[in-house]
Amino acid sequence: MKITSKVKKILSNYESDCPGTKANLVRILMQGKLGGTGRVVILPVDQGFEHGPARSFAKNPEAYDPHYHYQLAIDAGLNAYAAPLGMLEAGADTFAGQIPTILKVNSANSLAPKDSTPNQAVTASVSDALRLGCSAIGFTIYPGSHDTFDMMEKIREMAEEAKAVGLAVVIWSYPRGAGVSKEGETAIDVCAYAAHMAALLGAHIIKVKPPTGALGQDEAKKVYESEKIAIKTMADRVAHVKQACFNGRRIVVFSGGNAKGEAEILDEARGIRDGGGNGSIIGRNSFQRPREDALKLLDAIIRIYKENE
Repeated sequence: MKITSKVKKILSNYESDCPGTKANLVRILMQGKLGGTGRVVILPVDQGFEHGPARSFAKNPEAYDPHYHYQLAIDAGLNAYAAPLGMLEAGADTFAGQIPTILKVNSANSLAPKDSTPNQAVTASVSDALRLGCSAIGFTIYPGSHDTFDMMEKIREMAEEAKAVGLAVVIWSYPRGAGVSKEGETAIDVCAYAAHMAALLGAHIIKVKPPTGALGQDEAKKVYESEKIAIKTMADRVAHVKQACFNGRRIVVFSGGNAKGEAEILDEARGIRDGGGNGSIIGRNSFQRPREDALKLLDAIIRIYKENE
C-alpha cells in the first residue's frame, strides 16, 4: 500500500508518536472509498449503551445484530467502525482485518439518575483493544460537567497506555453539564474550546458536534466580536474549529447528531468539506435507515468529501 502525500502530511503533524501508532492512523486514513484523501467517514455504534436497544435499533431491526454494523461499514467503504466492547467482540473473528476498528472504552446510559452530573463509566481497556485488533481507542469527555476533571485524568492515563503500545486515541469532546446551556453545547466558541481541550489531551482524532453560530460564553463573545472571527456559515465554523486544533494539525471529524433528513445531512457534509474538516462520524443517521438507504446516503456523503458533488 502506497501512502499518499496527503496522508504523509497528516502523519507529519504527529511528531511524538511511535511507528505503531502512525501505522494505525494509516490504516484508518487509507481504508475504503476515501482512502488516501485525508478525509474519513466513520460508523459509530454506541447508541445502545447511550439510549437503549429499542430506541437505537427498532427502526431497522437488522441493526440489533453486531455483524450488521461491521458489514455496513465494509460495504459502504468507510474508514473505520467504532463500538463498545461487546459489539466488537461479537464480530471480531468474522471480520478480522476487514476494516479498522475503534474500541469505545467509556459509555453512559439513559437509566442513570436524571439529576446526576454527566459522566461515563470506563467499560473496556487498552488490553481489550489490542486483543481485538483495534486501531484506536475512543473516549468521551464532557467539558462543563462537574466530573470533567476526573474524565480528563482517566483519558490521560489511558492515552499514555494506548500510545505506548501503538494505538491511536480518539476523543469525543461534548460540552455538557451545569456550566453549559443547551444552546451552548453546540455554540461555536464552546465547540472550538472543547475541540482544543481534546487536542491538548493528546487526541489523534477529535470528534465534536457540528457547531452553530451561537456564542455561549460572554467573555469569548467579546473576543469573537472584537476580532471579527468568521462564524456565519458552517464552513466558517468548521474552519475555526480546525484552527482551534493546533491550526489544523489534528484530524477533526464531526458527529451526525440527532436523526435528520437526507438533505440536511448532505448540506452539513458540504459545510464540513468546505471548511476543511476531515469528515463525519455518522451513526443513527445511517444504521437506523434500511440497509440500501443507508448505503446510498453514505455513498452520497463520500462523494461530497471526494468533492464530486
